[in-house]
Amino acid sequence: MPPETSRPAGAGRSPDDQARLWVTETLAAAARGAEAPQQVPGALCAACTRLLPISGSSVSISGGKGVCVTWCASDRVAARLAELQYTVGDGPCQSALDQGAPVVAADLTGGADARRWPIFAHEAVALGVRAVFSLPLGVGGAAIGTLDLYSESTGGLTERDMRTALWVRDAVTYALVSLQTAGHQGAEEDTEDEVASWVAASEADHTEVYQAVGMVMVQLDLDPEQALDRLRARAYVDGRTVSQVAREVLARRLRFEGTGSAGR
Repeated sequence: MPPETSRPAGAGRSPDDQARLWVTETLAAAARGAEAPQQVPGALCAACTRLLPISGSSVSISGGKGVCVTWCASDRVAARLAELQYTVGDGPCQSALDQGAPVVAADLTGGADARRWPIFAHEAVALGVRAVFSLPLGVGGAAIGTLDLYSESTGGLTERDMRTALWVRDAVTYALVSLQTAGHQGAEEDTEDEVASWVAASEADHTEVYQAVGMVMVQLDLDPEQALDRLRARAYVDGRTVSQVAREVLARRLRFEGTGSAGR
């Protein structure tokens, strides 16, 4: 947490109002500092590390049951961690989506958190991650994604830090749901189209995975969830992401055959 002197004075404001203003101004400054609209999501994720005692953050967008893609990440570890949760189909991110409530994994090195998500915890610790905090994004109770924060140290968030995290979550949610109409003041229509392209890559990843799931369904005579599980299993065994395996299937360089086996 930055020192109090780094926050706006906010004379006459309550401590909570000052903290909320600090969050707003920090995120706004990060967005203004981006050189191009496509860089704004990453800048927002990077700003989270200045607002909270964490090592990195990412935002994942849910595209339906079991399908998530990374919208932005503050660093390589955050991006890998987000993809890891999607690949293994488990972790705090998925739990936050299912429950529609924040999920705190304060110690992935052992204890209840490691037992709750054993594969995810093992892989996360191998990346140098010791704690993960996942907050669902959305309005009206419908989760459209998650804000995922990670720390290289064990331990939870204080009550004050959790309030800050929830304010950051609200700001990111607003940015996400406003993408189609967002733009710099006075920007031309083509700039708005550029801003809307923030999630274009994510939508493309959704499409690739869905198409690959369809092909595996036909190849193995499975239902959608079973086919997605096969893609995840292959990705985990190969040390790749689900999106990478999906592209292999679509390019017909990888075919799933037989009863329960996958081969090239």
